[in-house]
Amino acid sequence: MRPTLSVLIVAYESRDDLRKTLPALLGELGDGDELIVVDNKPGDGSVEVVRELAPAARIVCPGQNIGFAGGANAGAEVARGDLLVFLNPDAVPQPGWGEAIRKPWVEDRGWAAWQALVADGTGEAINSAGNPIHFTGIVWAGGHGRALAEAPAASEVSAASGACFAVRMEEWRRVGGFPPEFFMYHEDVDLSVRLRMAGEAVGIEPTAVVAHDYDFSASADKWRWLERNRLAFLVRTYPGPLLALLAPALLATELALLPVAAAGGWGRQKLRANCEFITWLPRLVRERRALQRRRTISAAEFAAALTPDLDSDLISPLVRSWPARLSLRAYWRLVRLLLP
Repeated sequence: MRPTLSVLIVAYESRDDLRKTLPALLGELGDGDELIVVDNKPGDGSVEVVRELAPAARIVCPGQNIGFAGGANAGAEVARGDLLVFLNPDAVPQPGWGEAIRKPWVEDRGWAAWQALVADGTGEAINSAGNPIHFTGIVWAGGHGRALAEAPAASEVSAASGACFAVRMEEWRRVGGFPPEFFMYHEDVDLSVRLRMAGEAVGIEPTAVVAHDYDFSASADKWRWLERNRLAFLVRTYPGPLLALLAPALLATELALLPVAAAGGWGRQKLRANCEFITWLPRLVRERRALQRRRTISAAEFAAALTPDLDSDLISPLVRSWPARLSLRAYWRLVRLLLP
C-alpha cells in the first residue's frame, strides 16, 4: 500500500526559506497528499508566500508563537494522511524524495518512524544521519560533516532528526505527539525514545534526501531550551534502575557544565534552564509514571540504544580524548552489567 503524506511545516520568520522549499516539495507530492503550514509568527510574510506558491495548502494559525513542538501538535490535529512528515522550512527535498520517504512503509520494514538523510545546504555533506544519544541525554547530529557518499544504509537509529521526521499517523496519536512544553529542541529525541519504549523501531531512509541550510551555532535561548529539555527528557523517559545507576554521572555532568556554560557566555541561561526544570519536576514525575507504566522494553533494552562515546566534532575535544573515552566506556560497561 502506498501511504498518503501529510507534510507539516512549522513556519517562523520563514518567508525566504519557504520560497526555496515549497517549489521543490510540491513537485514531490502526489494525489491524496497534503501540505499543512503552521503560522507561528503572524505578519512575517510566511502565509503570503504559502498562498502564492501552494494555494491548496492548509494553514493553521495559533495566533502566537507556540514553538516547534506546539506548532507541530496543532498542525497534526488537522492532518488526514497515513504518514505524518515534519519538514523544517529550510529543509529542501531533493529529487525523488516523495517516493523515497514512503519506502519504509511500502517495504513493510515495521518501523514506526524514520528520518530522511539530512544533507547540508549544498547537498554535498551530511548534516544528520540519525542522532546518537549519550547516556547523559546529550544528543548530536550523527555523521555531521562527512561526505554524503558515506551515509549509512537504511537502518535503525537511536533518534530521528526533526528536520525531516516521518511517523505513522496511528503511532503519533497513540504516543501523544511532542511534549508541547519543550517549545523547541529535544522533542524529536523524546518522541523517538517513547516509540522505542513502546517496542517500536525508528530508522533512517538514506534515499530520501533533504538539503538543510542549518547553522549549528547556538543562541543563549537555544542553550536554555536544550539543557532544560535534556533534563526533562531524562526524568520522563529513563527507567528507574538506569537513572539510579547513572545518578553519579548525571550529577558530575551538571557540575562540569556550569563552568563550561559560564566560559561560553551562556551561564545565566544554564542556571535558568535548571530553575525551570526544577519547577517542572512535579509535572514531569506525573508524566514519568504514565510513560513508565506503558513501557514494554526492559531497562537493559532501553540502554542498548544509548552510547558512552561523545563522537561529534561539535563537542569539546577534552571529553572526546582517549582518557575520557576509556573512563566513560568503563563506567557504561559497569552500568550495563548491573542493569536487570
